[in-house]
Amino acid sequence: MKILLTGHKGFIGSNMLKALAGHDVKTFDWGEDPNLLTTHDRDVCIHIGGISSTTERDVDKIMRQNYDFSCQLLDRCMNTGTHFQYSSSASVYGLNQEFREDSPVDPRTPYAWSKYMFERYAIKLQESAYHVGDRIQGFRYFNVYGSGEAHKGGQASPYHQFEKQARETGRIRVFEGSREYRRDFVPVSQVIDTHLAFLNIKQSGVFNVGTGKTKSFYEVAEQFGVPIDEIPMPEHLKSSYQTYTCADMTRTNRALAN
Repeated sequence: MKILLTGHKGFIGSNMLKALAGHDVKTFDWGEDPNLLTTHDRDVCIHIGGISSTTERDVDKIMRQNYDFSCQLLDRCMNTGTHFQYSSSASVYGLNQEFREDSPVDPRTPYAWSKYMFERYAIKLQESAYHVGDRIQGFRYFNVYGSGEAHKGGQASPYHQFEKQARETGRIRVFEGSREYRRDFVPVSQVIDTHLAFLNIKQSGVFNVGTGKTKSFYEVAEQFGVPIDEIPMPEHLKSSYQTYTCADMTRTNRALAN
């Protein structure tokens, strides 16, 4: 299969690139010469590139990379009949307690808004008379963890950050309340497997990518067998911090089963 992959230098993208061994893969990252970006000879575009920092506050930067570029890339793919997959995020659910794809959304950060706005653009484009039948598949990642995320620093998963703290200091720091803060932590291998499985699925739309199970931050920290210290949550996180996420996988599992 001929594939265009964006974001191949990032955490999930680098894992995707390894999984695509054996395919004809072209890569493109933000900042490269746009003249090198072609879709006419590609069967599918897997668009994982963009700003992944949930705490980025430069709205213009986020809109240029996560929204404007994504729209331009999707337009090109639709003009060349290229199957389009893109990464979205469970951050669009915000502080809600329901996590179905048709549940209300509550974006709380510029990052979350950029993801939701592109979802809407993609859905409206796919529903237009001109593009009925084209495949556009978006995946709302929950909390992804796994190999290759060291470069993300403070944006790395708790699994990576806690392991690093345990190794370097012999202690782990968690936010106060972390016994009750529960998230749906999904291994990067499952994210990759979902993308690849959907290459053979004709259904368009937005799909959750999680486990449907939760684990508290404290439980994640306990796995490393070192003392755990609780610290206050920074003020800038309090208004947007998701204390609970749990993917409803009904729609995704139904599509995978067909």
